[in-house]
Amino acid sequence: MTWALECRSVRAQLGGQVVLHDVSLSIASGRWVSLVGPNGAGKSTLLRVLAGLQPCEGDLLLKGQAMATWKPRARAQYLAWLGQGQHAAHDLTVYDVAMLGRLPHRSWLGSPSAADHQAVEAALRSTQTWSWRGRALGQLSAGEVQRVLLARVLAVQAQVLLMDEPLTNLDPPHQVDWLQRTRALVAGGQTVVSVLHEISLALQADELMVMNAGRIVHHGECDDPATHQALEQVFEGRIQVQQVAGQWVCLPRL
Repeated sequence: MTWALECRSVRAQLGGQVVLHDVSLSIASGRWVSLVGPNGAGKSTLLRVLAGLQPCEGDLLLKGQAMATWKPRARAQYLAWLGQGQHAAHDLTVYDVAMLGRLPHRSWLGSPSAADHQAVEAALRSTQTWSWRGRALGQLSAGEVQRVLLARVLAVQAQVLLMDEPLTNLDPPHQVDWLQRTRALVAGGQTVVSVLHEISLALQADELMVMNAGRIVHHGECDDPATHQALEQVFEGRIQVQQVAGQWVCLPRL
């Protein structure tokens, strides 16, 4: 099996407080893994660690090679990142924001190539934002901005996409669009790691990593009863996982 991402005995701190405790994990290529857990569980911190954006102790590997040995340009081509609450300058056009995703593929100060323009157009069409390409970001709603930022991530055409709360401000139809798009990426061999609070959508992934108090308490297939049990336990029995119309969903336990 080819591992897209690995970390071994990772420990991370924020403000002098340990927020990740000796976390080890392996994520296979061509899989969608969702990180779930209560607020403060360490999900976003772990995703930042995997992206190389958060200082930590321990070992990080990309395709079996230590992340520290990767050249920045190669790493930026391999890993695409969408952070929580990420922003771009309001005076940039939608097209220019999406083109930022092509920076890892371009020479310093080089003009975009035909391949860059093709990738950006495909990404904007995929997120249904192509018709706005000439509009400034500041003219868009929060949900529309989020779709443009998703297009920027897609334009990278990275092997691994790390997305922290990608469904922020998206209405239900566009959440479903994201789900279908993610499935298509994985079917094409790419790897997606997402932090989601929408547990019912997280259950559509291939695997769940259930986190609590800076630790991974369970990592398993989304249709595994042990995964459902771990999920219910980490939320103190206040939710229940049930199958509705052939899909696993999260419901409140009243």
